Amino acid sequence: MFISKRCGCATKVCNCCCSPIQISQISQNLEILAVKSRLDLLFLLSTKPHCVCDLEKHTSFSQTLVSHHLSDLSKAGLVQKKRKGKFVEYSLSQKGKKTLEALTLMLGKGGELDGRKKR
Repeated sequence: MFISKRCGCATKVCNCCCSPIQISQISQNLEILAVKSRLDLLFLLSTKPHCVCDLEKHTSFSQTLVSHHLSDLSKAGLVQKKRKGKFVEYSLSQKGKKTLEALTLMLGKGGELDGRKKR
């Protein structure tokens, strides 16, 4: 087995910052965020909660596509839903808010969402 003499690691796998499980979770979240349509929905939800019919009107997506993406975002823990009468209202979860803040920081916008700085 090859062991690098420069870094002093005894094994090929390094768990310095993240465990393999955490790296897998990050990879799954990045796969969810890699779809532009899902990002569009996340940024729309950053302004205020919306129902599927509102999101359908704000985008060029069909109702089934919006519902499908919201389901994926919900499973990833980025979106939460709340029933209001016969409508279901979707909003960003805490994880979703932090994810969007991290993405805007990556873009060099300093954590701004919709032109407002988060404090």
